[in-house]
Order: sequence, then structure tokens, then C-alpha cells
Amino acid sequence: MNIAVVGVGALGTIVGAMLNSKGIKADLVDDYQDNINGIREKGLQVVGNIEVKATGEAYHIDELDKQYDLVLLLTKQFENEKILTKLLPHLHADSIVCTLQNGAPEEKVAEFVGKERTIGGAVGFGATWLGPGVSELTSELKVLENFAFEIGETNGEITERIKKVNEILQHVGGSEIMDNLPGVRWSKILMNAAFSGMSAALGCTYGEVMDDPRGHWCLVHIADETIRVAEAQGIKFVEMQGVDFSDLRLKDDSPEEVLNKFPFMKEVWGRHRKLKASMLQDLEKGRTTEITHINGVVSDKGKELGIPTPFNDTVVRLVKQKEANKEVVTPEYIDEFFKKVDSSVV
Repeated sequence: MNIAVVGVGALGTIVGAMLNSKGIKADLVDDYQDNINGIREKGLQVVGNIEVKATGEAYHIDELDKQYDLVLLLTKQFENEKILTKLLPHLHADSIVCTLQNGAPEEKVAEFVGKERTIGGAVGFGATWLGPGVSELTSELKVLENFAFEIGETNGEITERIKKVNEILQHVGGSEIMDNLPGVRWSKILMNAAFSGMSAALGCTYGEVMDDPRGHWCLVHIADETIRVAEAQGIKFVEMQGVDFSDLRLKDDSPEEVLNKFPFMKEVWGRHRKLKASMLQDLEKGRTTEITHINGVVSDKGKELGIPTPFNDTVVRLVKQKEANKEVVTPEYIDEFFKKVDSSVV
């Protein structure tokens, strides 16, 4: 099987390194030439909570001259039109494009490559890109080993091809086939909207967000808003990393109810304390973030359905402001979350 990892950033580097180190040949495809040059010269290296070195064939996307049976798509969503347009000639009728991107990208990916070639999944571990070919695993090793991926067909069927993709991904870490891809996606949106959103908005790690009670308060409300928006669409959350995120739904806005959710969040996200959101890494590099595909999905669907999402709205506003102003570390922005929301939640 010809396999390509497309998008060799923080996560793609780990996926490519783990596959190639286990004897699963996977080409490494990117549109950042310095990254490709670095991989060609020094190979792939994973550091942090695991140490892995591997080599693999690296190609700039404009250099491709073969067709692929399986593409693991790990680029940013806002790059999809450019990347998938260039990738299309390198797919055949039975190719599989497995999008492992943030948000809910399957519909947009299918617009380019066809619904029949599209499957999706969520990544459960976090990483930091340190430079060409080098990535740090910032989640605990047991997260990679047990909760690396949840994947599925868009129609929920358990097909032979999804079993094959799952078998391949198990060489990276724990992978599970799910029959409720929307539930997987919205569980991951919740994870990212809460902690990645706050990490980017404040310019700090997940652990630092949790260590501030005000930050923790925001996390609970971001999660609650996301659950309400998902439920209004008829989406049922799936268990992810061993827990049911729908348990974070608030019965009311009392301080006691909000505080009751803190232990849950510490149990799940405490495994990722060292993680710095990829959106924050983008801000550090002066790049565009995926905020419209994460918290922005919750805000937009909330507006469409008439569900208030003031905490998610604030994350989107602040991160877009930081993009425009080239800001990174902004812990004082925590105050912005309480200026336009009901005083009963403060």
C-alpha cells in the first residue's frame, strides 16, 4: 500500500516517524521546502515523552509523481483547497483520504476528493513542532498508547477499508473505529475549543490554564456551550479518552455546579499539562490559526441555532485580535471573558 502523510508538522512528524520506525513505509509530504530539506538531511525525530528516530521519503507536494492508496491528512484546514487540489492527480478511484484535522472537515474534504474517498478521525494526543523533522510529544505516553485516534466512515459503517486504516494507525498508537463520526468530531471540538482555545487566547500551556481558577471557570463554560450546540444538532457525544464529555453539561450557572466540573477536567486534561496548543504555536510564528474551525464552529452553529456562546465568541475574538496584532503571551486577556457575559457566571 502506498501511504502518504500530508502535512508534516507537530502531529504529522510523529505519525510519520512512528509508522516508518515500525516498518510501515509512509512518504512525508509537505509544502514547506525547509521542512522537506530537513527531513531529507536528518530524518525524523520525536522527543519529549517518547524518543523515536526514523527515516522516510520526503517530498514537496509539487514534486509528487505517484498515486497513493492512503493519505493521512494533517494539514491546517484553511490550506485544504490548495493542498487537495494539488493532491487530486495523485489519487486513484479507490484511494482513501483520512482527514485527521481539527474541527469537522469531512464535508469540505469530500468536496475536493469525493465523498466515496473520504473518511475521518480525531487525534487524541498533543505535540509541539520544534523544527524541520523534529516534534515533541507533549501528552503523556499512555495517551498516545491508548487514545491516539478515533476514526470512522462518514456514514458510520464498519467497512473493510476502515479496519485496514485502523490497523495501520495502531502502529502509531491506540486507535479505535467508531460508528458515530459526528460524535467523535464534536467530542474533539469540545476538547480543542476548551483547552486549545484558552491556550491560544492567553498564550500559555494547558496546565497553566487549569492552574488559574478563572481559566478553569472559562473552560467549563466553553465546554457547556459546545455541548448545548452539539445536542441541538442531534449529535450524541461518544466516549473519548475513557470519559463521556456530555457529563460536563451544566445544570445551572451556580458556582457550586461549575466547581463540581473541575475534577473531571483535571482528570482528563491533566494528562496534557505540558501541551501548548497548535494555535498558540501558530501565533508564535506569526501564522494564521485554525480558530474559525474550532471555537468558530461552535460560535457559528450557536448563532444559527439561537444558542448563546459568549465564551466561545470571546475566544474567537481574542485569537483573531492576536493574529492581527502579532500578540502571543496575553494572560491579562482572562478579564475579557467576563465583560460581556451574564454576571451570574463570574
